[in-house]
Amino acid sequence: MKVRNVHHSYRRRTVLRGVDFDLCAGALVGIVGENGAGKSTLLKILSGELRPSRGAVRHTGRFGYCPQHPVLNGAFTVRQHLEFFRTAFGLADLRHAEEAMEILGFAEYADVRAAVLSGGTRQKLNLTLALMHDPQVLLLDEPYQGFDWDTYQRFWDLAARLRDAGRSVLVVSHLAYDAERLDELWQLNDGTLRPAAGAA
Repeated sequence: MKVRNVHHSYRRRTVLRGVDFDLCAGALVGIVGENGAGKSTLLKILSGELRPSRGAVRHTGRFGYCPQHPVLNGAFTVRQHLEFFRTAFGLADLRHAEEAMEILGFAEYADVRAAVLSGGTRQKLNLTLALMHDPQVLLLDEPYQGFDWDTYQRFWDLAARLRDAGRSVLVVSHLAYDAERLDELWQLNDGTLRPAAGAA
């Protein structure tokens, strides 16, 4: 994925100012910034949900997007969500979804409605839906929000596994947790993206 000179404004308020970076295959990259720094706006532009005011985003292959707030139907079970997205993605089976559920440790919730899941388990489902079609590029907005320590560690193991399989993984957060796990760390501040202090 190549991001070139991306600007975005909401009316008179400028949110992004000339963002440039490459997300390479086999890379685990982090972007950090305070609330209101423009992180979610940038991810929406990268995913194609939002058109930038100026600039370009180019990528090839499938991508998965895990938004900060899960978009789930409370009346559907976990399994029904997976089947719905399996059909939408045109997948032959749920192999990748079931693998993600095992790694994240929530396979036993397959027949539980989303409305009664804990926040952390809803986030696990949110992440699984982004992964289930085996995307080449994965965009994750605060992906470990609500996770307990064990699941947090499982998340990083999964992210490293995806990176080692040649996937591009972008993790966006307001704090740089476990920065040493990342290949690159960027700081988004006042709409400008720069290498984070101390990053290689």
